[in-house]
Amino acid sequence: MEQENVAVGGARLHTESRGSGPLVLLVVGGNGDPTVFDPLADLLAARWTVVTWVRRGFVRSPVDDGPAGRLDDKLAADVDDAAALIERHGGPATVVGTSSGAVVALELLVRRPDLVARAVAHEPPLTELLDDAGAWRQRFAEVHAVYRTEGVVPAMAAFAAAVGLRGPTAPPETSREVPPALAAMRERWPANAAFWFDHEYGPYPRHDLDLDALARHVDRLVLAVGATSRAEDQLPSRPAAVLAARLGIGVTTVPGGHLGYVEEPAAFAAALEDAVTPRS
Repeated sequence: MEQENVAVGGARLHTESRGSGPLVLLVVGGNGDPTVFDPLADLLAARWTVVTWVRRGFVRSPVDDGPAGRLDDKLAADVDDAAALIERHGGPATVVGTSSGAVVALELLVRRPDLVARAVAHEPPLTELLDDAGAWRQRFAEVHAVYRTEGVVPAMAAFAAAVGLRGPTAPPETSREVPPALAAMRERWPANAAFWFDHEYGPYPRHDLDLDALARHVDRLVLAVGATSRAEDQLPSRPAAVLAARLGIGVTTVPGGHLGYVEEPAAFAAALEDAVTPRS
């Protein structure tokens, strides 16, 4: 794996690349830390050039003070960062985004379709598409109040309970059995979680996606949900289903739940490759 710090407008992005072949850009979710992609990226690197990055503002990708850091419109900045990385690696790319990263992938397809060979949006949290969007705004506001008064750990537990996520809400405790990369990610996690609550937690689910523009590129779009998320009708699976119906396309089921790429990386990689491989 090659690591590099790339200067873009108002930020320095920590990037990682591995493998060779057609370009794949993996866009991480609200954790902001691509270490969670390591097993998946290693598998995909057998036949792809896989690029990941720490999205701006999260630990290891510092932003400049003031407007140059572009935290006032974080999503637009993330899209521009993704575009810059694809161009740097000689794109276009297959872009795979999960959770908040799926919103970035969708918006990239809208704004820079010339850079996107295929876009896979895994469980984008676009709750404004839902018929009960108002109720979700209220629940999210209650969780954010927990963050303001009690901190990130209780807030993440409250968030997981609200949306129906299963499993731990923070990386595993460090021990001799935990790989060094995961131990380092855990050290970064409190600051990353706080940054997410401060800059993404509200705006990304409320993003007003241009569906007319997106509809022009549905031939390159894969909307994916985890098998567990779909079976249990968890919130993370619902916006993708609504978006698919609005666009007149299907939904691709991939292994695991909202963190399927962590839970079942080999099966997730196989499903991903099958979804983006053109049929003869």
